[in-house]
Amino acid sequence: MTKQNTTRTAPYSAVKPDVQLSKQEESILEFWDQEKIFARSMEGTNKKTYSFYDGPPFATGLPHYGHLLAGVLKDVVPRYWTMKGYTVPRRFGWDCHGLPVEYEINKVHKIESRKDVLKMGVANYNAACRGIVKRYSEEWKTTVRRVGRWVDMENPYFTMDVSFMQSVWWVFQELFKKGLIYEGYKVVPYSVGISTPLSNFEANLNYKMVQDPALTVSFPVAGQVDTHLLAWTTTPWTLPSNLALAVGKDIDYVKAKEIATGRTLILAEALLPNFFKAPDQEIEILAKLKGTELVGLIYEPLFPFFGDRADKGAFRVILADHVTTESGTGIVHMAPAFGEEDYYACSKAGIPIVNPVDDDGMFTSEVPDYQGKRVKDADKDIIADLKKKNRVFKQDTIQHSYPYCYRSDTPLIYRAVSSWFVAVEKIKDGLIKNNKTTAWVPDHLRDGRFGNWLENARDWAISRNRFWGTPLPLWRNQEGEIICVGSREELEKLSGQKVEDLHIEFVDKITIPSPTGKSDLVRVEGVLDCWFESGSMPYAQWGYPKSNVEEFKKSFPADFIAEGLDQTRGWFYTLSVIGTALFDQAPFKNVVVNGLVLAEDGRKMSKSLRNYPDPMEVLNQHGADALRLYLIDSPVVKGQELKFSDKGVYDIVRKILLRWWNSYSFFTNYGNIDGFVPKGDAKKSPNILDQWVLSRLHALIANTQKEMDAYRLYNVVPQLLQFIEDL
Repeated sequence: MTKQNTTRTAPYSAVKPDVQLSKQEESILEFWDQEKIFARSMEGTNKKTYSFYDGPPFATGLPHYGHLLAGVLKDVVPRYWTMKGYTVPRRFGWDCHGLPVEYEINKVHKIESRKDVLKMGVANYNAACRGIVKRYSEEWKTTVRRVGRWVDMENPYFTMDVSFMQSVWWVFQELFKKGLIYEGYKVVPYSVGISTPLSNFEANLNYKMVQDPALTVSFPVAGQVDTHLLAWTTTPWTLPSNLALAVGKDIDYVKAKEIATGRTLILAEALLPNFFKAPDQEIEILAKLKGTELVGLIYEPLFPFFGDRADKGAFRVILADHVTTESGTGIVHMAPAFGEEDYYACSKAGIPIVNPVDDDGMFTSEVPDYQGKRVKDADKDIIADLKKKNRVFKQDTIQHSYPYCYRSDTPLIYRAVSSWFVAVEKIKDGLIKNNKTTAWVPDHLRDGRFGNWLENARDWAISRNRFWGTPLPLWRNQEGEIICVGSREELEKLSGQKVEDLHIEFVDKITIPSPTGKSDLVRVEGVLDCWFESGSMPYAQWGYPKSNVEEFKKSFPADFIAEGLDQTRGWFYTLSVIGTALFDQAPFKNVVVNGLVLAEDGRKMSKSLRNYPDPMEVLNQHGADALRLYLIDSPVVKGQELKFSDKGVYDIVRKILLRWWNSYSFFTNYGNIDGFVPKGDAKKSPNILDQWVLSRLHALIANTQKEMDAYRLYNVVPQLLQFIEDL
């Protein structure tokens, strides 16, 4: 036996059981880099193309667990299809424009309003924005590489590049030609924190439970002694702009005399118990009326600011469909500039609009008592003034869910603004039809969350009165002539001027001579919503249609995309709107939607709270394989929430990866001692254990292919882990 050991060569490299997996991963990453393994996996001109769109992250901040999760999904699926023989281009991209970048600059330069930007100079401001875009790129590269993701970060696309921006102009121009772009004056969600309107889906991205004042206000009826209409509001700051009171036509109202004071109150009969504990003892019902009987009743204005509007039909009772008896008094205070339903109801009744709030959310000189105050900050002063006038019937507080700006984290208001819109409602049927052609994972999202969102789709406000973004490609003169430009080359041809860049500090200097000899056309103010840019990404990443026409055709629609649940009202939606508008086609065939990664305590992960471990520390301590397995084998891959636990990642190392490693270590040690060499065709082995484990292996392969082909990653990992257990 001793003699045999001296001549036998050990067939297996020895494996130490005390391995440090994270260190081993670093040597593998070095090997991949040295041998250019990712690039080599993409070689071969005869392979079919499998198309994948990578939604660009904003170039502000470092990657967090939400990014890592999405990145793992975006790595696993393309690797699988590469192994199936496809070429899978994976080009990284950066979202460069929009509010996140501006917000960073505003903090650095202490900018609080549009006036501050203009004082700094738009060119200087945009130069500062441009300068921070690449600030975090190296840190991103480090983290993306460390997590083991294969993606081309050396040749990324930037939404601020001219090639990308002019593709966005082309998209806008195509929609303009189809009659899907229009200018309108509408009430939209508005962020006073960043002085710009938001789209309706952006307003749905950040709701909070908050306390607000709930005020019941009395409005004296003109010509009727001590008779008051009662209206309820949770936005006291809108009361200086009150122009009407609305009732429901079929709601039952009462005129009730308050026994203690002798005054007469008008409100919905069903809501009397909200104000009187013992109605029989506290009030006397003088009359019962339908809402239609109250229409036309004139009342005295709360404030004198817009008293002259009475001559134009203001300060009277009107009908509105949205009035209910679920809360309040059954009578709704109407400030048409600050509520969508208010706007439509007052417009129908012929009542003119007043809008005494500027772009920074501050009261203007039209309401001198509160001039220069941010609207929500003025609530206390307005309530105090109404109390002095004896107009506050009841004051409460209400706990309710309220939308906040998802960038500045300030409460949104609703405000009438002039904006440019995509007429989404015109193509709603196409959107719904095309959505039926896509496969969603989890599948209930297609007809559920996303389908319901499409059913209720509204026209999309796409212009922003900001500075750092793709400018609206519209030129107009005083006579009303308008030209929509689709590229830099077209602008040069129309203007006769050289165009270096497409940002506003460059294009706003350029005028276009009138084609009919009228006055010169100048650019219409505003930039495009950055969501319009990300929705244009399938075309703009290639610079289509000016370049890479064949590459675009091969890649559209995408075979696969993946992002978080919040993108059902973000990127997935804007991709769908633009894909349907341009080509009447869904721009992606398969979409995997991950849930949100929360802190271990169930709260949102927050840098300020420090309620989650640093991702790089977890990667360096436990390794990327453990983190990837932990994320993929969790409810988050089914669109559910995950409370991230560092212990959970460690358990993957301890219970799975080390057991797997030690099993192989055991095999190599004894294989070398025994000189074991496989005999060849394992299928012919007479050993029942060989037959069994091979059967399990082929069942695992079959299950993996079936579930991966259907993008059900949550059915892949459990079977893999069970196989390791059996092995």
